[in-house]
This record gives sequence, C-alpha cells and structure tokens, in this order.
Amino acid sequence: MTLLQALLLGIIQGLTEFIPVSSTAHLLIGQELLGVTDERIFAFNVIVQLGTVFALLVFFWKDIYHVARAFLLGIWNKKPFETHDSLLGWLLIVATIPALVFGFFMKDIIENLFDDALLQAGLRLLMSAALLALVERFGARNRKLESANWWDALAVGFFQVLALFPGASRSGTTIAGGMARGLDRPSAARFAFFMSAPILLAAGAYESLKVIEMTGTRAFLPYLFTGFASAAIVGWLSIKWLIGYLGKHSLYVFAVYCAVVGALILFLR
Repeated sequence: MTLLQALLLGIIQGLTEFIPVSSTAHLLIGQELLGVTDERIFAFNVIVQLGTVFALLVFFWKDIYHVARAFLLGIWNKKPFETHDSLLGWLLIVATIPALVFGFFMKDIIENLFDDALLQAGLRLLMSAALLALVERFGARNRKLESANWWDALAVGFFQVLALFPGASRSGTTIAGGMARGLDRPSAARFAFFMSAPILLAAGAYESLKVIEMTGTRAFLPYLFTGFASAAIVGWLSIKWLIGYLGKHSLYVFAVYCAVVGALILFLR
C-alpha cells in the first residue's frame, strides 16, 4: 500500500460511511481498482472506520452531550423518561440491542457467507437499492425525531441487523428503518447516526485490539494515520451535506446509484 492509496481509500470511506451507498462495498471496490493487496488491509479498514466514527462524534458532539447529560440526570433524579433527550438516550440503547445480540452470536457465520469480495459488494448494493426505494415509495415521512418511541427504536434496531452482513449499508438500512416507521428523512438520518455511534465505537475498539497485536503495525502507522485523517475530514463533510440534502430531496438517487453499481459489479466480476 502507498500513501496515495491510503489517502484515496480514506476518502472513499468518508464519502460512503454516512451516505446510504455502503462504505464496505465501496472499500472493496476501491481496493480492487487500486490493486491493494496488502496483508494489513484488515488493520487499515478498522482504523479508517474509526476515522468516520470520530467525524460523527465531532459533528454531533453537542447533541450527544445533551442526550448523555439528560440520560444521567434522569437516572439520578429517578425520572428517566421525563425529557425528550433523556428518553432518546434509552431509545438509542434499545435500538443497539438487536445488532449487538445478532452480531455476538452470528459474527462468524455472517463473515463466512461469501468468499468473493466483489460478489458481496454487488449483492449488498442491490439490497440497499431495493430497501431505499421501498421506504421512499411507501414511507409516511411525516414525523420528527421528537416523536420517536420504543417501537421506533426496536424497528430501527432490527433494520440495523441487516448491516451486519458484509457489504450492506449501515446508514442505508437504519435510515430506511426510521422512514419505515414514518420519520421524515432528516430525523431518520439523525437517529441512525446517533445509534450507530456506540455500535461503531464498540466494534472499532474490539477490532483495534487485534490491530495492536498484529506484527508490523508500527511501520504501518503513516498509512493508518493518512487513512484515518482523510476518512474523518471527508466523513464530517459528508454528514453536513447529507443532513441538508435529505431535507429537500428523496432517497431515489441513492437507490438508483446502488442498483446501477451493484449490477455492473455482478456483470463485470
């Protein structure tokens, strides 16, 4: 791997982690197109994902602070559901449970479903396309985040289980889950991003332990830092753009994009 390849792959991760087009699929495609065959690519993928988690925490730090504060004060005052922010903290916990449970028990099974990386990418992009088109066509999209309830949290949580499969879009599935429950696009996206933070942090911390134990990690640090920094910067810009875009536009453009790219991959592989 070269520093230019690390930079480009970090940019791809930052662009596609939050935009509902599957970052995993695009990293697989990017690695194939750039000819990256480095045996340390696992370590690189873990670190660039942490770069986008960092971007998420920085972008929403005020919201995260208010929710965390209200959540803890609610417990302290024995009024855990008194305010919307305190309730939202509980909803985010509930929404993460399905993916944590399924991920724990089915991680090895899911990872071994496919041996062909491009086949993974193509199939999951087509799945994302169908999901986004369905919720855009049939979703009510008339509720704000302030109206979120326990059933919304469970629904979005089970949609996030789909993102455990290699190549599936985490943001796409969770945004679709929110819209399926009637949340408008920006509210569904914000809820999806909030709930992805603990899952991504937990997964990143777990996988980082493996990275630390790998031989040659120290010599690989310049490439890891380049990927982390580019993913973080581009990820922050992607969140800002997407929140504004969803306020005025549909998800159809992402559905069409996923369908076209997924079909091309399956045709050309």
